[in-house]
Amino acid sequence: MPNFNFFFLLILTCLLLNAESWQIRSLEMVHKRFESFPEAFVKNLVSLKGRRISFNPQSSQESQAMNKAYAAMFAPFWNEIIKSLREEDYISNREMDLLSVPSNTGSLRLVQWPLFLLSSKILLAVDLAMDCRDTQADLWNRICRDEYMAYAVQECYYSVEKILHSLVDGEGRLWVERIFREINNSILEGSLVITLSLKKLSLVLSRFTALTGLLIRNETPELAKGAAKAVFDLYEVVTHDLLSSDLREQLDTWNILARARNEGRLFYRIEWPRDPEIKEQVKRLHLLLIVKDSAANIPKNLEARRRLEFFTNSLFMDMPSAKPVSEMIPFSVFTPYYSETVLYSSTDLRVENEDGISTLFYLQKIFPDEWENFLERIGRGESTGDVELQENSSDSLELRFWASYRGQTLARTVRGMMYYRRALMLQSYLERSVGVDDYSQRDFQMSQGFELSRESRAQADLKFTYVVSCQIYGQQKQRKAPEAADIALLLQRNEALRVAFIHVEETGAADGKVSKKFYSKLVKADIHGKDQEIYSIKLPGDPKLGEGKPENQNHAIIFTRGEAIQTIDMNQDNYLEEAVKIRNLLEEFRAKHGIRPPTILGVREHIFTGSVSSLAWFMSNQETSFVTLGQRVLANPLKVRMHYGHPDIFDRIFHITRGGISKASRVINISEDIYAGFNSTLRQGNVTHHEYIQVGKGRDVGLNQIALFEGKVAGGNGEQVLSRDIYRLGQLLDFFRMLSFYFTTVGYYVCTMMTVLTIYIFLYGRAYLAFSGADRAIAREARMLGNKALDAVLNAEFLVQIGVFTAVPMIMGFILELGLLKAVFSFITMQLQLCSVFFTFSLGTRTHYFGRTILHGGAKYRATGRGFVVHHIKFAENYRLYSRSHFVKALEVALLLIVYIAYGYTDGGAVSFVLLTLSSWFLVISWLFAPYIFNPSGFEWQKTVEDFDDWTSWLLYKGGVGVKGENSWESWWDEEQTHIHTVRGRILETILSLRFFVFQYGIVYKLHLTGKDTSLAIYGFSWVVLVGFVMLFKIFAYSPKKSANYQLLMRFMQGVTSILLITALCLVVAFTKLSIPDLFASILAFIPTGWAIICLSVTWKKVVWSLGMWDSVREFARMYDAGMGMIIFAPVAVLSWFPFISTFQSRLLFNQAFSRGLEISLILAGNKANVET
Repeated sequence: MPNFNFFFLLILTCLLLNAESWQIRSLEMVHKRFESFPEAFVKNLVSLKGRRISFNPQSSQESQAMNKAYAAMFAPFWNEIIKSLREEDYISNREMDLLSVPSNTGSLRLVQWPLFLLSSKILLAVDLAMDCRDTQADLWNRICRDEYMAYAVQECYYSVEKILHSLVDGEGRLWVERIFREINNSILEGSLVITLSLKKLSLVLSRFTALTGLLIRNETPELAKGAAKAVFDLYEVVTHDLLSSDLREQLDTWNILARARNEGRLFYRIEWPRDPEIKEQVKRLHLLLIVKDSAANIPKNLEARRRLEFFTNSLFMDMPSAKPVSEMIPFSVFTPYYSETVLYSSTDLRVENEDGISTLFYLQKIFPDEWENFLERIGRGESTGDVELQENSSDSLELRFWASYRGQTLARTVRGMMYYRRALMLQSYLERSVGVDDYSQRDFQMSQGFELSRESRAQADLKFTYVVSCQIYGQQKQRKAPEAADIALLLQRNEALRVAFIHVEETGAADGKVSKKFYSKLVKADIHGKDQEIYSIKLPGDPKLGEGKPENQNHAIIFTRGEAIQTIDMNQDNYLEEAVKIRNLLEEFRAKHGIRPPTILGVREHIFTGSVSSLAWFMSNQETSFVTLGQRVLANPLKVRMHYGHPDIFDRIFHITRGGISKASRVINISEDIYAGFNSTLRQGNVTHHEYIQVGKGRDVGLNQIALFEGKVAGGNGEQVLSRDIYRLGQLLDFFRMLSFYFTTVGYYVCTMMTVLTIYIFLYGRAYLAFSGADRAIAREARMLGNKALDAVLNAEFLVQIGVFTAVPMIMGFILELGLLKAVFSFITMQLQLCSVFFTFSLGTRTHYFGRTILHGGAKYRATGRGFVVHHIKFAENYRLYSRSHFVKALEVALLLIVYIAYGYTDGGAVSFVLLTLSSWFLVISWLFAPYIFNPSGFEWQKTVEDFDDWTSWLLYKGGVGVKGENSWESWWDEEQTHIHTVRGRILETILSLRFFVFQYGIVYKLHLTGKDTSLAIYGFSWVVLVGFVMLFKIFAYSPKKSANYQLLMRFMQGVTSILLITALCLVVAFTKLSIPDLFASILAFIPTGWAIICLSVTWKKVVWSLGMWDSVREFARMYDAGMGMIIFAPVAVLSWFPFISTFQSRLLFNQAFSRGLEISLILAGNKANVET
């Protein structure tokens, strides 16, 4: 496995370094390369029908005109993208103004760039001019060192001329024309520094800023008088301060101007800007003059930055040319939904957990800037409280959507997928606006009307269909569930959305039996907001025969249209800037990708849940490396990429005629995603991957959610090992593809399991050497013979690289996407947040569920939940989930390490032992305490006390019919045994359980009591002692409730037995060779033996039950679980005594803002408690 990872890394590095990707890694690079964006956008994302211009300019003037044409075509798309960011509250109104690109359709002779590139450039240029002591050429060269400063100066100059020319008439217009004619002549002659007194530029600038500040407002008589006065003040400053003395005298003696000034007609009235072009220029120029802060922090939101960086970077990647909307491949998007959250209700947002933290409070602290932008968008102040928003129905609904768009909800998915329709409408609208034979810039000026265009909407609906398969929507409507109302609301807000569901009709027969008829229905919202049925198809019976999700897809796929279909999970998202590239992606079906055309187009995923907590960040980084860089290498050159993710796009015709996109057989097809890839590859399909487009994806954010998800995936891989698909692929693939396929599917889990098994084999081997004394003898012989190799092997440092090799692609992805410095910083930050503990814990999760599926089969779907994990998980809940998968295995490793240190031999003593076993102890600590380290408020004393009470209540509560495992230890214990149901599984479990007898067999011969006696009778006598202890346990564990008539006698017998036991132990220690260490060694020997007996009893439950010993076995198991729980709980309780531990954990788990909020909530909760008492 390490060799494969290095090979994988080598290919990945070569491909990405040679490709034209990752050129734009930061906002600074976006600024530097913004000039090239319009041309790249037009060449890649605008169809030939939408261009109507050539790409071969013959002169500099044609080149400038073409650049302006590029900018004019780029502007409506870019502005719509910026508008979508504002609608999503990632940017503020001010940032939207600064990021927007002017239409570039006016009469200005140069390209106008967004203000965030030009901000503060004018002020800097004025400072340079005021300090200038050189020639005009030298000044211009200094300005041109910053190309955007040069653009700003040119635009400012031409805009001032155009605005002043439109404001005044008569003598005033003559003055404006004369001034600019003189300045233009000076520029041509190179004498500008002589014609103008540049030190007065700041004064002129202040006067003109005052004028534009008035003009951007709506006209009133008072403002008109003020503007006229501002123009006259500007005239005075320009004439008497800015111009040279010669030119000033010429203007003062100009008769026409002097007469108008003397008569009071000069600038007494101005023409208020009414032309849209002039109004746009006035607003833009005002911002250009007043914005003083740097553009380095615009936009401030990190998600907005990331999206713009990826979009602009993708413009320079290789992609097919876009076809016109009328000629593009029609496609559908398909989302299966069952009963997950559609839209957060007001109650969901307000309800508080035990810390006083609500979901809304959590989101406000995690996304503070987005909350401020939301309040600005709905016209509320920053001090607006939650209660005020709830009082207004429209604001309350907007608040619900704002919160839902930051979770893993169906509302977020629907909004994202409907961006496809919005992008197609915009593209269709602009394509139809272009003339047939020539290019008109005015056609690109306004794009606001595209959403109202009937032709654009019709064209988009012909090419795009979105179907959400809500399997139980009919049942939800019948019982008036809130999910049904929320789905109906989504239908009303999205006219192109379609919902498919299974409708059940019950009819009574004459004999009293009820018959059911099943229909697959498709509905949309009518003009009144009610459900309007489009299609209804009668089914032969209940369609849910196999796994739920694939069956949900299979019944509704008939309602999709087009030649391609994109499968989307209900916890995904999409972005408008990515939706505009869908035409290019669909053209990949017509492109050449080897011998066979593509049948599945793989798409890059972005994990958007990485900012929720440190665990979410770890999971996000791990998934990102797999679903982006990893998938790219699997597709090319390895050619073994299967359908791993749900943004992938299927050739609909190919798959519908070859078994569909979802295999649904129960259990074996629990991981239905990858079977679509298997199916496609076996039928001579071709799976590709494309990095220039991305789709958002949510992942699990809490440790329990992550463990359940990884358990589901690991169990699914275990079932794949047993499937015929893997068998056939192994037979049909060539040798090299077969090896690559193995190591990237089931082989990964096999190697993961082998990594853990290696630890067990090593430690059991060392335990054998310690018990037999062979390690000391071998070491002595190696020293005598001078055999350094043997000595090195015996004392090799056992550092199994747990999780390190699997993290290599992730580290490489950091370097390629972020740069070396940021990658190192991110990696160190992850280590400080204990990511190694998390990855080591995940290793155990995958090993357990994969191994259990291999032994017993029966993998099952595990619902993880997709909410925000802001509540504390009870100790008992963590124990139930991880007891058998991690805790038992960790304690077994700990016992082996104790045996090794107690009886083994190591050169160098304790230090050498620590070095040899460091990684093993790290694994033990990670597996035992990771659930509590990553548990919110896991080390708060009050919660620790409550957890102990809850755990003891659960442990001692008797099970019964209908009692769930979460309420009773007995019920949970019974549920944990359900996976053992085959003879093969029982035999394998029996063989594996025999390893626990090694401890007793080895330790009894190491006691001081036995000396050097190695007879088998010693081992037999140890069993007699064990039986005696079992009988004593039965006496002490005998319940008085079962012997109500003999309570006094039972208590007397228990007391006498206790006295006799203590006396006997004291006598044995005093009069025999049995020592105090021997007592602890005996306990160390008997504990694994007892666990082996319990495992064998559970394996052969029917036999034990028939012997009447099942109740005793259950009580023994309860005692073992109580002991294991106390071993884990004791360190947690001790650490909870120290308040700073809880504070440190909060900083570890959540970002700083939320940690502060958490502490404040605790203080408030404490104050409330004091008031109540």
